[in-house]
Amino acid sequence: METIRNYLESMFQKLPNTAEVQRAKFELGQMMEDKYTELKNEGKSENEAIGIVISEFGNLDELAVDLGISGYMNPNNNMAGKQVTLAEVKDYLKDKIRSGYMIGLGVLLCICSPCGALLSDYIGWFDFVGILFLFAFIALAVGLFIFAGAMMEKWSYLQNQPCSIDFSTAEYVHGQRENYRMTNAMMNTVGVIFCCCCFIPLVIMDELGVGNLFEGIGVVILFLFVGIGVYFLIAASYRNSAYETILKLNERGTMGASFVASQKEVYRYTNKIVAAVMSVYWPTVTCIYISWSFLSADWHITWIIWVIASLVENFIKNAFRE
Repeated sequence: METIRNYLESMFQKLPNTAEVQRAKFELGQMMEDKYTELKNEGKSENEAIGIVISEFGNLDELAVDLGISGYMNPNNNMAGKQVTLAEVKDYLKDKIRSGYMIGLGVLLCICSPCGALLSDYIGWFDFVGILFLFAFIALAVGLFIFAGAMMEKWSYLQNQPCSIDFSTAEYVHGQRENYRMTNAMMNTVGVIFCCCCFIPLVIMDELGVGNLFEGIGVVILFLFVGIGVYFLIAASYRNSAYETILKLNERGTMGASFVASQKEVYRYTNKIVAAVMSVYWPTVTCIYISWSFLSADWHITWIIWVIASLVENFIKNAFRE
């Protein structure tokens, strides 16, 4: 019966989500269920009963007049966009989650990049050691950003062309998102805790008065705490956005857009300019951070941009989402 239900959902997924279509879907579902029960009572096997039901009720074009939805049967509906398979969705989620880890690690490296220069001042190393440390970390970070972008390039069609998913795929993604909800909350909590507690090691070292070396270590731990906190926040955000991207593929206003309740929670921006800005938001923040830090040399201050950027992102989502 689950197979019949999935088939029924797929039949109606691109039709408008109106009371007439909902009624027709309910009536057809009842007819399919009654026929399936009748066939099972006659001694038909599971596969035989499903095959007969689908062959008898599986052509919506032939049933549209009897169901009273012929006016909604646009011949272009069934041909619009690419149907993304469950296997493709699983591959996309895997790549998106990996890219989130890479972007988070890259940002962590950017935040921690001045640590070598700071330690060289406290310890008395040659300046070029700190400079090498700085550029090595930034080079690794840029490499991670480029690799993550290249890995996600093959999935650009999900954003650039009409796509849709069937009922079983929507349920799978919804289930994955629900299972991740607690982990997401924990990752965000850990990220905020690390950012808020970043000054504690520095204050302790300063109060103990144990010397320049330990004070320098306190500064390094401060940067490390901020980097780790931002890493958790970015990794959690990327995984969430992966689920949202898939769940918003079905066109709004259609039956397919209401497969699962979580599709109503997807971020959709009312302004196209805002949507375009948010698509490159974190890479832009990274560029601003690096430029500001190099031009001002205030590495002990510029890390605050990551905290501000997270607050601004939440404000924009709440102000401009549909």
